[in-house]
Amino acid sequence: MSEDENKYEILRQLAVSGAAGADAVSWAKPALEQASRMVGLSAAAFYLWDKKGDTILNVVYSDSEEGQTQLQDLEDNLFSSLRSERQLEAAYMSFAGDPPRHSFTLPLRFRGKVHGAVIGLQTGKRTIISEEVFLEALSAVVSLNVAAAGLIEKPSGKQALDAAKIEGIHQTAVTANHEINNALTPILGIANLLRTAPDVAPDVKEKLEKIESAAERIRSVLQRLMQVKSPDSVLYYDNIRMIPLPPEEDESE
Repeated sequence: MSEDENKYEILRQLAVSGAAGADAVSWAKPALEQASRMVGLSAAAFYLWDKKGDTILNVVYSDSEEGQTQLQDLEDNLFSSLRSERQLEAAYMSFAGDPPRHSFTLPLRFRGKVHGAVIGLQTGKRTIISEEVFLEALSAVVSLNVAAAGLIEKPSGKQALDAAKIEGIHQTAVTANHEINNALTPILGIANLLRTAPDVAPDVKEKLEKIESAAERIRSVLQRLMQVKSPDSVLYYDNIRMIPLPPEEDESE
């Protein structure tokens, strides 16, 4: 059997196990072991998180205790912090040493949301980058299996509707940011240029400062619109309703 056929067979077995409703550990560990041997990984693992970000399932394969320790160290001290602080989703990294080490993390994504990650470690010659397509396919099939096993909490009808509303608000906010900021940039630039010009009259300078302040206020409102987390509206006046914006930083403090 060729290498490509072996990869296909790994994915086929994984898909069949998931479709049959097999226990997650029973299909995940063999799949990790076969995939690791196929692409030359010394250790691999997949993590599943709950909606709070806590690990609810962790399956690990390693050909040595040292490899497992190194992989866990990468997850605890690098990948997890990059996810929380920099919104990392996928990465391939190499580390100098004798021998050098190479690692990756790929998201377990279902319906546009990340629910976990597949990570791996390779020692010596770097080949995992050439296996990117296979590794991404592996993470996708694992994601579907996890969903089929009922391990991913599905949103209720209201939660799904609220999420769609918030997504619409955010998309509108992005458009508004782009279009309005394009207009605000020259306004701020010209106002600042005139205000800092030599011999500008005090009353003119005061009016220009008010223009700059108003433009910055508009920018602040647009940024706060992108931070809306609830689609619930409040009464504005008569029968008109509005989405309340999050408070400004100085107000929240």
